[in-house]
Amino acid sequence: MEVKIGIQNIGREIVLESTQDADAVAKVVGEAIAKGTELRLTDEKGRQVIVPSGVIGYVEIGAEEVRRVGFGAL
Repeated sequence: MEVKIGIQNIGREIVLESTQDADAVAKVVGEAIAKGTELRLTDEKGRQVIVPSGVIGYVEIGAEEVRRVGFGAL
């Protein structure tokens, strides 16, 4: 699932693909903001993204996509 993190006073956002579901990502983000600690997320390749919670402008959590197999047209 795609996660976008907007940073205050920065024009570009951080975009990563996470293997966690939307609820798990939302929980991690909420805890980091509530406690004032850093936000730590791991992308699908195992890389960690660490953002201080005090500079987070927004976090956009994309919908989970079901990967389709085949050439069917919808």
